Amino acid sequence: MGRGPSIEARKNAVDAQRGKIFTKVIREISVAARAGGGDPNGNPRLRAAVDKGLAVNMSKDVIERAIKKATGELEGVTYEEVRYEGYGAGGVAVIVDCLTDNKVRTVADVRHAFGKFGGNLGTDGSVSFMFRKLGVLNYDGGADEDAVTEAAIEAGADDVVVYPEDGAIDVLTAPEAFADVKAAMEAAGLAPGFAEVTLRADNDSPVDGETAEQVQKLLRWLEDMDDVQNVYSNADFGAAA
Repeated sequence: MGRGPSIEARKNAVDAQRGKIFTKVIREISVAARAGGGDPNGNPRLRAAVDKGLAVNMSKDVIERAIKKATGELEGVTYEEVRYEGYGAGGVAVIVDCLTDNKVRTVADVRHAFGKFGGNLGTDGSVSFMFRKLGVLNYDGGADEDAVTEAAIEAGADDVVVYPEDGAIDVLTAPEAFADVKAAMEAAGLAPGFAEVTLRADNDSPVDGETAEQVQKLLRWLEDMDDVQNVYSNADFGAAA
């Protein structure tokens, strides 16, 4: 009978993953602070990034240093926002949002990932028209549907979606209303389990079998890259279940 990984090996793996998450959050804090100022109360994007950092147990000192570096109080690296669009196996649309200090390196790495898993990098706008930007507040199954719906309408949300298979609820908002709706829901005692401003495809693209495996490998590979902040696709893996 083979032995599993040691406690030290598992801890190292967890620490490495935690480090990658911290790297991505710090970059988001840096870009948000540089673009909109270092006060989270007057910068919704920075407020969301700080909340994300606190949610993964990032210390306030680390967050404050990242903000100070971005606003010039401390010396730091300047990151640039860049988006890549392309197609995975089976014609699945993929959007890759990056924060990088070296665009030449990043585009080469992203192009390599697409090619490695049967896809290809496209031109600007080649797939982004298939997606829309919106705020999402998610509640696990078991949440009071009536209470969430009533509070969401009162808060100015655009829509409430209930998933019958597990009872989960999504409250959808315009991106610019996300922070206010989230604050109102929390004030009503209905803090979401997860909340973010994201991209969602207007129509999903079902994939299964080997194609689904290739697409999943591509998405995981991209998500694991340090320069990559977010990966979006219109893949529907339901057919692969």
